[in-house]
Amino acid sequence: MSRLQVWARDLAMGARFAFGGGREGWTRTLLTGVGVGLGVALLLISTAIPGALAAREQRGDARSTTPVADGTGPGRDTLLIAGANQTYGNRDVDGRFLLAEGPDAPVPPGLDRVPAPGEMAVSPALRSLLDSPDGALLRERLDAWRPTQTIGDAGLTGPGDLFFYAGKGDLRITGPEDHRVQRIADFQGSVERPKLDPVLMLLVVLTFVALLTPVAVFVATAVRFGGERRDQRLAALRLVGADGRMVRRIAAGEALAGSLVGLVLGVGFFLIGRRLAGTLNIHQRSVYPSDLDPSAGLALLVAVAVPAAAVAVTLFALRGVVIEPLGVVRAAKPAKRRIWWRLLLPFGGLAALAPLMGRGKEDGQLNQWQVSGGVVLLLVGITALLPWLLERCVGRLNGGSISWQLAVRRLQISSGAAARLVNGIAVAVAGAIALQMLFTGVEGDYTKGTDADPSRAGLSLLLPRGGESTVDALARQISGTEGIVATVPLRSTYAAHEVPSPGEPIPVTIGTCQALSELAVLGPCTDGDAFVLTGGASVAAGTPGNTAGPGDRLLAGDVVGVDPLHKPVPWTLPANARTVPARKDPTGQLPAGLLVTPSAAPRGDGAARHAQVYVQLDDSVPDALDRARAAAFKADPFATAMTLKSSTVDGTYSTIRIGLFFGATGVLILIGASLLVSQLEQLRERRKLLSTLVAFGTKRSTLSLSVLWQTALPIALGLTLAAAIGITLGAVLMRMARIPVRVDWSSVLAMSGVGAGVVAVVTLLSLPPLLRLMRPDGLRTE
Repeated sequence: MSRLQVWARDLAMGARFAFGGGREGWTRTLLTGVGVGLGVALLLISTAIPGALAAREQRGDARSTTPVADGTGPGRDTLLIAGANQTYGNRDVDGRFLLAEGPDAPVPPGLDRVPAPGEMAVSPALRSLLDSPDGALLRERLDAWRPTQTIGDAGLTGPGDLFFYAGKGDLRITGPEDHRVQRIADFQGSVERPKLDPVLMLLVVLTFVALLTPVAVFVATAVRFGGERRDQRLAALRLVGADGRMVRRIAAGEALAGSLVGLVLGVGFFLIGRRLAGTLNIHQRSVYPSDLDPSAGLALLVAVAVPAAAVAVTLFALRGVVIEPLGVVRAAKPAKRRIWWRLLLPFGGLAALAPLMGRGKEDGQLNQWQVSGGVVLLLVGITALLPWLLERCVGRLNGGSISWQLAVRRLQISSGAAARLVNGIAVAVAGAIALQMLFTGVEGDYTKGTDADPSRAGLSLLLPRGGESTVDALARQISGTEGIVATVPLRSTYAAHEVPSPGEPIPVTIGTCQALSELAVLGPCTDGDAFVLTGGASVAAGTPGNTAGPGDRLLAGDVVGVDPLHKPVPWTLPANARTVPARKDPTGQLPAGLLVTPSAAPRGDGAARHAQVYVQLDDSVPDALDRARAAAFKADPFATAMTLKSSTVDGTYSTIRIGLFFGATGVLILIGASLLVSQLEQLRERRKLLSTLVAFGTKRSTLSLSVLWQTALPIALGLTLAAAIGITLGAVLMRMARIPVRVDWSSVLAMSGVGAGVVAVVTLLSLPPLLRLMRPDGLRTE
């Protein structure tokens, strides 16, 4: 027979033993399949994520728009569109106002027709929110429109997307400066997305590597379930004439069969997980189950790599086991593990990452393969170092209570199995510590302080062009809303000594004395006064700003000559204008230029150019912010409501953190499930031993404590090693990002606590099966 035929024959024999070896055989195969299947499911979901994100972007691009060329008038195939994005609570509700200008106007994706004025098309998630008690204030805000359509999947980025299209009959383009309303002839615009800077790309790569490496470790561990019982059966095969190589190939066939069962179960778990993914909506990020479709190449790679890894791991595990016809020599005292080759992995990872230190954002993109390889070597180094560390530590232990001695003796005999149980958790914790250190280190670069003071104004309303004449009326209209303490309406324009202005135009802000006091320290003030600001933004920046003096003759309005329909109007700054120091406005900006009260303001159609209202809120009133937003939307749907916050977080950075949360949740579920399966397998292998000890009078509480110690000791050593490797990796990554190295000990303790918590939960769940295994009928054999 050829070498290939020999391998095929022996692998097939091992597969027959896996499925036809009685209850022991198929139970072991099923446990292996479940462990491998959980890992395969997470690998498939991970390979499907890039495609799901691309599908989200494609549907987002499909509903984006590009305005028609300048000068294009209304036609049969044109549509007016304006943004109507809202914020409700801490959720973004995106929307568009529409008005069809002809019978062939483009229809938004996901709809059959353009909503007529007074009608609204909503996403399923928004419809659910509007119909729920939580959406009462939003329902009141949008009560001018009647939901008549539901937006289909083609027009939404995900099932949790809060989106609407509302028909509005008074949409108009008022002039060349009116950028709120656009005329379009088609949807499917192009959206340019900025490239990730090197640090954000580093975070993305590390997130994938740190989350997938524990999965690979778990898959490699799962194919070794039932190793001791398997070796005893292999010894029986030696007794009937099989040689050493043949029994190893048979063992590889058993592992191969278990991995193939795992592939089938993994596909099933993946389909279940994909269906559940459609119900998840974390921080308004959601995906359709159909989008989680792994690419054929990546799925084929998983299908080939998992069985191949099962065979390779099994052969590697048997390299130091002598299987003789009358037993397995592993029962004798094993040779001490050597440390030198185990250090090659972490040192190799450090060597791969060392050339990338100090790169930061300015020196181009980092080599992703080099980063991935270095991180994988460091994390996998844990799986090589932990067995050696555990062997050295437990080899020096003796004495103590009976439960402690039972646990220590068990670990001294088979420390490798205990280390394998902990490897995945240690790798996951080390990766989490390193990622947390890097995220904490760069958080300041992507979290910006706005200098805004929400205590002075929780909301800033920016009115569209033409709202200058109605700003006072709008402020009065919303001021009676519950939760609004006061409104500060302001109009603004620009002035210059000549047109077009040869230099920087002079800002002119118009408002009542009470309103202007938010921008300067006025002192005595009555209607008709004017003020010249000092210490404004331009002066603070080191460049003297353009200003005017009392009695100066100026031109106010469009002083740069952009809008031919609104000519600047002549205006004289009152001779009694006083000089006053500027103060920061509620948004944190230091104003400059001139402040004037209404009686002294420029008059004429082209005078005022902009208008806004600061809204002061009563934080003691529930939902005060949403009530103010609703009142502002009802008063002027085109007004832009800006919530004033003391800091903002970069959107891409926030998305990566959310992605890490998704992935970490999946890995934690995998860790718990795989650890439970592994724990049950180890208890099943020791069923007769446990029953024998109980039959000889050993207390069940003693045996339960011994099992707990057998888990706690490796976990303590594993988490200690994981913390050391994680801190080292985190320090290297921070050096790569060119940020000061600082260990966030609270994060280290938190990540270690999560790992220990998972183990504690698994241990508690394994106690009922443990008590059942300690019954006398555990001595029964087939």
